[in-house]
Amino acid sequence: MTKDVIALTERMPDAPTLLAALHAGGPDLHLTATDDGAVVHLCTPAGRPLVSVESPLLVHVPGEAERLLGPDVTPPQLPYWWTEARASTAIPTAEPLAGSVCGRLAMLLGGTTWPREAAGTAVVETAEADEAVTATPLADGALPAVDVLTDSTAVVLADRPVLGLTTWLSDVLRTTAASGRALHLVTPPDVRLTLPLRTALAGAPNRWVVANPQGGYYDGLSGAELSWQDGTFSPTASPAKVADAFARGARPTAARRLTVALRTVRSPAADLVLGTALETAWRHLTGAPPAGWGTAEPINLPWSPRQLTDLARSRSPEPTHALVVGTPDRPAVATHRTTRTTAGVAEEITLTVGYPSADQVPLDALEPLAAELVDAHGLTTMLTTLTAGGTDLTLAPVLTAPPSPLTFTLGPRDIGTIGLTHARRPPLTMKPVRLGAPSAPALHYPLGDGTDPTAWTALQTLTAHLKAGTPTGGARI
Repeated sequence: MTKDVIALTERMPDAPTLLAALHAGGPDLHLTATDDGAVVHLCTPAGRPLVSVESPLLVHVPGEAERLLGPDVTPPQLPYWWTEARASTAIPTAEPLAGSVCGRLAMLLGGTTWPREAAGTAVVETAEADEAVTATPLADGALPAVDVLTDSTAVVLADRPVLGLTTWLSDVLRTTAASGRALHLVTPPDVRLTLPLRTALAGAPNRWVVANPQGGYYDGLSGAELSWQDGTFSPTASPAKVADAFARGARPTAARRLTVALRTVRSPAADLVLGTALETAWRHLTGAPPAGWGTAEPINLPWSPRQLTDLARSRSPEPTHALVVGTPDRPAVATHRTTRTTAGVAEEITLTVGYPSADQVPLDALEPLAAELVDAHGLTTMLTTLTAGGTDLTLAPVLTAPPSPLTFTLGPRDIGTIGLTHARRPPLTMKPVRLGAPSAPALHYPLGDGTDPTAWTALQTLTAHLKAGTPTGGARI
């Protein structure tokens, strides 16, 4: 497994300190870096990568170390610096070298390492590293910490309690996609994914591959049994057979997760500020604004719609992807995607909020939230669902109950296309609530309370009814 070691330090790892840490492997190792300098690689004289070290990240957001590394970690006071080192799995001395790099940073700058037992400061003997393996250096453009690279697949072996969508993994996803390959992330069964990483891995050709305790492998999202075939992980049978370890399912829990998936479209005015719809939803559902945002995990920046807007403007017309989190006492996480469309600036948001029990879920806040989003934020669609799941908002590789739909809201633009008369008369028991201006109304459809097993059927019936009312039968619902 790829061995990650993280230094959490009180002071910034400046160039002299980083050089002192990187010399943990002695003077014969070579240093290389990515084009943007975001990752530095310690390589053997023959060019084989030993350790990859990411650029230090200044973390301003409370609870990020505990969310991603577990409750036993004790980071320095905010803000602190987060530096990740990844050891190659091909060379035995790489892991202690990564520990020594991070241990030196913590010793020189104050702070701690994760895991603590991995830290060291001694020079690690790597003279025999080139003789220890037969692998050749990776081709230009490949990321050195990828453990296996075939014509079709890049395989990353990882073993840490919680895997997030780090800068490095984001780069791996982009690089593999650009080369026409799949990313297969292989973990033991006790590893959990954050929701942003789970979203990034969802869908072919990428996979979360879990080592089955009974032998073999299975897909961590679908449970399909897998085997290594022709340079990639593929289902062992057709139709796919579900692994027993997956089918046993998640442990029962009283905690609930409320998910709000919404889309807004607004005119690209000079004074447009992004993220305001997300903050509105956050306040309605938690009573407070988001705590932080960033483009990868750990999320390091204090929440700022203005900074999010500036980033999107700098990347336009390309899409901008952002991640957002709440405070530890109000667990919530969101993905935010901004795109330019012919209709204007679109924001696609998926927000998940954790509650200790079902009776704490603010179901009565959903209609007022929909009304405000329609009135002030250009809402086009919003679907809310409820499911059982821990408030840590991570995903284990086991079968879970599907989410139950709560409400669906359709904005004025699509109501105008479908026709108000048709849209307000779906063949459902519960009737829609009219929102927005009389001249451009939206409709808010109650579907259930999170316990109704017929809620999915109601949503399917509603969707079919709305699509049937469009001139082409295919509005974006």
